[in-house]
Amino acid sequence: MEFDYQKLLERVPELVVEYGLQLLAAIAIFIIGKWVAKILKGFFVKSLNKAKVDATVANFAGNLVYGALFAFVIIAALGQVGIQTASFVAMLGAAGLAIGLALQGSLSNFAAGVLMVLFRHCKEGDFIEAAGVAGVVDEVTIFCTKLRTGDNKVVIVPNSAILDGNITNYSALPERRIDLVIGVGYDADLAQTKRILREEVESDPRILKDKDITIGVSELADSSVNFVVRPWVKTSDYWPTYFDLLENIKNALDEANINIPYPQIDLHVSNDLALAKVPA
Repeated sequence: MEFDYQKLLERVPELVVEYGLQLLAAIAIFIIGKWVAKILKGFFVKSLNKAKVDATVANFAGNLVYGALFAFVIIAALGQVGIQTASFVAMLGAAGLAIGLALQGSLSNFAAGVLMVLFRHCKEGDFIEAAGVAGVVDEVTIFCTKLRTGDNKVVIVPNSAILDGNITNYSALPERRIDLVIGVGYDADLAQTKRILREEVESDPRILKDKDITIGVSELADSSVNFVVRPWVKTSDYWPTYFDLLENIKNALDEANINIPYPQIDLHVSNDLALAKVPA
């Protein structure tokens, strides 16, 4: 049977009008739906923020809402162009198992993200060390966590890598202890050294006066007598106080002529051994 090209050409305007309008409608549904999904996500997140829900939880929940709405928009757009969405959804369900097996890592990242938000291991703004990376938590997304390092680099870490290892949260508590080790020479006056260390620590206004300040000899090392200096500060004051204390202690010990030694080896040569090697 010979194909009738003439009839096909005659139906082109009709097909363009029929399916072209459906295609335009599907594109409009996709664009407008995506825009509405973003607006609803923003409204949802703002509502949670007004309710004083933690920002990490609010953003994570907002991403989940946006994902669900975007999936609905795609299904609606496909239905507009004549694709049977019921069978399409069933096909997605069947393919979901295979995709889930292929994407076990992504699913574990998703589950880890949910657990991190629920158990509040960390939140936005916390300084943490996890998965070999240290930085400030910028965002906990569905699959990964964005960390900003001290030199302003963004490191994206899979959620499962964070949850599977140790998480050190330096911002979880309002106060931290500074641990300093100060070495002085064996000829130094220990009582004088201890008094100078305490004066320098107590003179800093950032040191918490209601906390015990530990200062004492911790080790008789090979080249020095080591003191531990352990004051408490607010977490936000940790590093500025740490650096200032080291500088002030060094200057104070120099003024008191107390030596801060460096590793060295004393070599003693026996004269008897040298004479024994001289031939008679």
